[in-house]
Amino acid sequence: MSHRRLVASATILAAGISLIPGLANAADSEPGKVQGVSKPDLDSAIEAKTTKFDSPADRSVKVPAAGKSKAAGTLAGSEGNPDLAVALHGTTFNAHSLELSMGVTSADVDVELTIDWGDGTSGTASAHGTQAAHVEHVYREVGTYTVKVKVTDAVNGVSAENSVAITTEGSDFTPYTPTRLLDTRKGSDRVLPYKSTRVKVGGYGTIPAGVTAVALNVTVTTTFSGGHITAFASGTERPTTSNLNFEPGQTVPNLVIVPVGADGYVELYNGGWLGVDLIADITGYFTQSASSGYTALTPERHVDTRDGLGTRKGQVPGYGTITTKIAGNRGVPAGAKAVALNVTVTNPRSDGHLTVFPAGKAAPNASNLNFTTGQTIANSVIVPVGTDGKISIRNGGWNPADVIVDVVGYYSPDSVSAYLPFEPERVKDTRENKKPLPGRYYSALGLGDGYPNTTGFVLNTTVTNTKGAGFLAVAPDPNTIADYDNGTNVEVPIPTSSNLNFTANKTVPNLVQAGRGNTGVIDFFNWSDANIDLIVDIFGIYMDN
Repeated sequence: MSHRRLVASATILAAGISLIPGLANAADSEPGKVQGVSKPDLDSAIEAKTTKFDSPADRSVKVPAAGKSKAAGTLAGSEGNPDLAVALHGTTFNAHSLELSMGVTSADVDVELTIDWGDGTSGTASAHGTQAAHVEHVYREVGTYTVKVKVTDAVNGVSAENSVAITTEGSDFTPYTPTRLLDTRKGSDRVLPYKSTRVKVGGYGTIPAGVTAVALNVTVTTTFSGGHITAFASGTERPTTSNLNFEPGQTVPNLVIVPVGADGYVELYNGGWLGVDLIADITGYFTQSASSGYTALTPERHVDTRDGLGTRKGQVPGYGTITTKIAGNRGVPAGAKAVALNVTVTNPRSDGHLTVFPAGKAAPNASNLNFTTGQTIANSVIVPVGTDGKISIRNGGWNPADVIVDVVGYYSPDSVSAYLPFEPERVKDTRENKKPLPGRYYSALGLGDGYPNTTGFVLNTTVTNTKGAGFLAVAPDPNTIADYDNGTNVEVPIPTSSNLNFTANKTVPNLVQAGRGNTGVIDFFNWSDANIDLIVDIFGIYMDN
């Protein structure tokens, strides 16, 4: 792996976790034990996210050097260095970084290069005669910049200038009022087995063209068989990973952060053997221009209707709405444009759904999670914040339910971590070696080991082949891979919180924005008394500057 990838990380992205009603105290019964430590190879995925920008030497414009005449100091046979030129070859990498190669064409003299990076900063380099010089630069903000280079031959009193426009690889987030983009139940055909339906993102409403990724809440419903849904960019090969799994009769939602094709579309593939209905609601999108970066917070509970935290005490009535202040409250700055949440519903007295939306707006025709009577279920949510810093949660069921909201991070113009989406990659599947994750054990993945410039990981975690009730918790590990290899690892704290809940014989997915912690090792805890199979897919990474 290139040294240029090892850019120091300043922001630590905390794992999104939420306390599990009724199971929280179970973690005190015994310590967790590690079952499997591995380091997924992300080199190819990260290396693939580079773009080259070129401006050939013949685009150079020659100008007299300041304070020199054209004839001053002419070298014998050089005719004033008439071929002086500079070719520019830029390669963007990581989220904010540029590697610039400057190919100088010159007589056999020393030359100086002055670089205007296009962001208000500059740099210098030197060369002798026809030679290439290489430098790197890290931009504070993602975006498009014009890099200008001036090569100066002071002896002959002549300079040449060239420029190239580059766009950084990282993407910032722009929140979008929750909006339904797709609902096959209303006038559209059901998605046939092993077929895809297309969802227009780029160019829809006020969403610009050139969108790199989108945050969608995808729901599958009217299911008559088992299967899975895979979201992927239009015009690309469908990955072997999945975003959500379903069984006959289930309605299953899951948040996805998925790349958008060059034509502005996302594909949703039905991997079941019978047709299904699909619903897709947008809450924001990513572009390669400065907007809102991500900042993680230590997960903190902002709302719990069971004890009146953040709202009135008592269940949310059927078709009722609660509102709570998020921005400008408990670590979330007033300038936050959107928040990342883990939302849990528990003790519902009927079937229904929850809709999370910015306060001051009408509740949209969109949902974030669906539930059945008595079910405890969680889902990741990214939601814009109202102008007053508040969000609202509506209970779409006809009977009351308890609601829990944990804030795990926020998007703001002052945040520096940008998103780098790449081709989905499966980094863990316990079914492959037929070694399920035992109850009260955890699996450690060195996702950030060797990648200190990463600040977090966008994952889809799926639990399947469950033998009983429990929950999955994802949290940073204080140990490095080397600690485990050397036997110097310390005991890992046992989390009393979770990312998803499961019951016997169910398959449950959930998006996790997991933090790298101090070591880049992420733990996946099976907090139940029985084996489970664990599947982890990675869809992209956050990087700081």
